[in-house]
Amino acid sequence: MEVTRIFDVLPRQLKMFSKQDALAGKENGEWKKYSTQQFVQFADDISNGLLAMGFGKDDKIATISNNRPEWNFVDMGILQIGAVQVAIYPTISENDYRFILNDAEVKLIIISDASLLSKIEHILKDVPAVQHVFTFDKITGKRNWLEIVELGKSNSNAEKLNEIKSSVKPGDLATLIYTSGTTGNPKGVMLSHNNLVSNFVSCEDLPPVDSQHKALSFLPLCHVYERMLTCLYMYLGVSIYYAESIEKIGDNIREVKPHVFSAVPRLIEKVYNRIITKGKELTGIKRALFFWAVDLGLNYEMNGANGWWYETQLKIADKLIFSKWREALGGNTKVIVSGGAALQPRLARAFWAAGMYVLEGYGLTETSPVIAVNYVAAGKAKFGTVGTVIKDVQVKFDVDGEILVKGPNVMSGYYKRPDLTKEVFDNDGWFRTGDIGVREDGKFLKITDRKKEMFKTSGGKFIAPQPMENKFKESEFIENIMVIGEGHKFAAALVIPTFDHLKKWCAIKGIPFTTNEDMIKHEEIKKRIWQEIAHYNLEYGKTEQLKAIELLAKEWTVDSNEMTPTLKLKRKIIMANNEDLVKKIYADEND
Repeated sequence: MEVTRIFDVLPRQLKMFSKQDALAGKENGEWKKYSTQQFVQFADDISNGLLAMGFGKDDKIATISNNRPEWNFVDMGILQIGAVQVAIYPTISENDYRFILNDAEVKLIIISDASLLSKIEHILKDVPAVQHVFTFDKITGKRNWLEIVELGKSNSNAEKLNEIKSSVKPGDLATLIYTSGTTGNPKGVMLSHNNLVSNFVSCEDLPPVDSQHKALSFLPLCHVYERMLTCLYMYLGVSIYYAESIEKIGDNIREVKPHVFSAVPRLIEKVYNRIITKGKELTGIKRALFFWAVDLGLNYEMNGANGWWYETQLKIADKLIFSKWREALGGNTKVIVSGGAALQPRLARAFWAAGMYVLEGYGLTETSPVIAVNYVAAGKAKFGTVGTVIKDVQVKFDVDGEILVKGPNVMSGYYKRPDLTKEVFDNDGWFRTGDIGVREDGKFLKITDRKKEMFKTSGGKFIAPQPMENKFKESEFIENIMVIGEGHKFAAALVIPTFDHLKKWCAIKGIPFTTNEDMIKHEEIKKRIWQEIAHYNLEYGKTEQLKAIELLAKEWTVDSNEMTPTLKLKRKIIMANNEDLVKKIYADEND
């Protein structure tokens, strides 16, 4: 069946691979499964309910919720009547909520729970367009989303609904996704049905999974990355299970035993570090075998390029060690799709060696999102790159190396912001990604840095911080790092140690561990972290090397507004929050 609008995936799944667990979420400790037929019925009931309430084409309806099947029911119900789903992160500030709800002129909001409702309720007086607020959770005295469902049941009109569905065109606006950005107000990215459909259809060969397989979803559905993959899973008939929370991913993976899931590099790093920590707890021959396998994995090359002896050793390592890695991730994991930021090649090598393909891709909200991605098929993946450009999408490079894109996946523009839209398109209609890249081997796209994040030292040296940060984070002592130095004589960094690892190191060294705040002042710890910096500094030229660091006691988080929801650093905010430390670093540079 041809899919030209997002909601066309539902009749396709119903006809081709109707299933009992199209969607599933955890309720009261148990997995509650919804069949394809139930999914279709909920979507139709919501469509009919919204129509009965007077909503229709181009009306803006917002969801502010964690991942759950109800999110999809509502999404499809909105889209089927030609209305626009405004997908909003549940972790942004009240000011951002106020701005987005007003900018989009949202008329109805559906919120997941009481804590989020409390953030929204007291700003509603500043958002005049909002007519109704419903919740997914049952909250005493508050309107529940099932009211819309029941209204739809009592006003069911299949003929009218089908007529309205038919009137929705592929080029119609489907969703507004406000990019969090690192500065200023969020921008509403306008994505049509065709933008998203073209993207997931072009990626249908990406994960080697089908209607017999399960996906675990935990990245925010309001982000275009997870939303597109969710549509792709529906298109392929893959069952989607929603994790309870980031904290419970490990438990949920062992329960669901998924074949595929998506992640950002930061989470993949954490999984790998956890595995390494477990290995360090081993002793004797078991420990030796574990790290022999790890070293083997870190030298993995695709398609048997290391030769028969390496492959023979790999089979032994797989039986003794890597099979246990797979068990820790449920036992069935074939593919981990990675996006949102740069992935360290060593992580991809280790997981590929362990029989789990980490497929790194690249894209932006404005490109729905995928521009390029690595595939499992021979010759269609290369470590350290984001793979090949997907079907129907074109890429070229500007004179400064910026990646320019054209294709059916590229947004029509920013909502109500023709000025900003004009800035990101050149005169020939190519979209400016803001990323610098090159093409390797004539076909693999490699991202070298963010154009806006590159900075110049006072000596005129350009420094690309992201690749450096990725390299320094290979140290088990470094949880996170931000390279700084714009306008200064030298590059330096703010460093957050990996405190769990630091505690173990302190125990070995006989250093009493008190608080994070105390430990970052300890001279022995400062020296040990600097040892790691000095080691990785050797990979850079003299003008790029870090000359100073300051340690921080608290992690940067989304809640602290120092990271975007996709875990990118908000550099200007981090700099402002640590102004005194930055001044301390550069206090003597003019001496």
